[in-house]
Amino acid sequence: MRESSPSYFVGLDIGTSKVRCAVGSLDSASDEPEISVIGYGSAENTGIRKGVIVQLDDVAAALHAAITEAERISGIRIENATVNVNGSHVAGFDSKGVIAISNANKEISYSDKLRVEEAATIVQLPSNREIIQVFPKNYQVDGHDAIKDPLGMYGVRLEVEAHMITAASSSLRSLDSALEKSGVAASHKTVSGLAAAEIVLSRKQREAGALVMDIGASTTNLTVIEDGEIQHVAVIPMGGINITNDLAIGLKVDLEIAEKVKIEHAALSEAAKNGKVSIEHEKRNYPFDSDDINLIVDARVEEIFEYVDKELKKIHRSRKLPGGVVIVGGTANIAGIDLLARDKLGLPAKLGSLKGINGMVDNIQDLSNAGVLGLMRLDMIFSNQSFSASSEHTSSGNDGVFAYLKHIWQRIKP
Repeated sequence: MRESSPSYFVGLDIGTSKVRCAVGSLDSASDEPEISVIGYGSAENTGIRKGVIVQLDDVAAALHAAITEAERISGIRIENATVNVNGSHVAGFDSKGVIAISNANKEISYSDKLRVEEAATIVQLPSNREIIQVFPKNYQVDGHDAIKDPLGMYGVRLEVEAHMITAASSSLRSLDSALEKSGVAASHKTVSGLAAAEIVLSRKQREAGALVMDIGASTTNLTVIEDGEIQHVAVIPMGGINITNDLAIGLKVDLEIAEKVKIEHAALSEAAKNGKVSIEHEKRNYPFDSDDINLIVDARVEEIFEYVDKELKKIHRSRKLPGGVVIVGGTANIAGIDLLARDKLGLPAKLGSLKGINGMVDNIQDLSNAGVLGLMRLDMIFSNQSFSASSEHTSSGNDGVFAYLKHIWQRIKP
């Protein structure tokens, strides 16, 4: 059995193409508490399709390989980690809770907040779905709405509007089984886009309203944050693999060659180039026309953005997020994807930059690591021993979403 010290924090990102594991410790030497990455491991994963486990043993083997590498580099043993839940079965919806104030003097106490938040979770769900997270958005006291924190206020009726994230029970049980086989337990579960938001969004973006788009191999995780609160979470079952498949069909080449074309020559919008390009594979040269590549890639990415805009329309935020779109994930490395997002979504758009991370920075700066680093930071935020330190950190520019939610997360199944 692996053992871990509570002074270390572990994020485990189980993706379609790779499993990534990051280990961090609190960097007390810095002016403001930050995480220093002391271990990182990754392994190819062939056991997941569109975010759903289809080969349990393959996923467990990839988990073991990534965790073992992170243990070797960090010099510690990993027993628990904050883990992502992925796939189109993940969905978010709004719910309301209402209670009467219990105190005789009608002052709203901490227990009242807990009760009204718990009341919001009393909803009818299909037997095959479970709530994995609850996020209060705002409160009402005697009809006065848009209250961020009612603690200490007076009234007779307290209401809360909360956002629930649910997932398929079967997928959660498969995830638990894969983790058990690899010798690691999930201290908490969350979605990839939410974890990435913890790393890439500034306070201004959280307050103004922003979308984090985590485009992975076969899924695109969306997280909308506005007024410092979670507004919407969704997963679109499309990603970089779809682009590779389109290139393989359109260019009439093997998948391995199509993947190389995507990585080395795919470009969008103003970043696209003209002329001939070539790929060397197994000592053979394959020439292609850049226009053909760009046409194929552009069509698929435009389709992804169309689905993204549909999700924004559901919550009446299409073209209405001043904080813009922040793009992370492996597919974010396609040149010009931020420019195309700006044009198609009608919002400011940019590639994410990883904030507040020290240590093995050179090894982990790729945008595909935003999720695992966010999971690692969340593991710190919800650690009992480091909660106060992490709250100081988040108040320096990344606050508002997670710090207050610790007590709620603890009531939800890990």
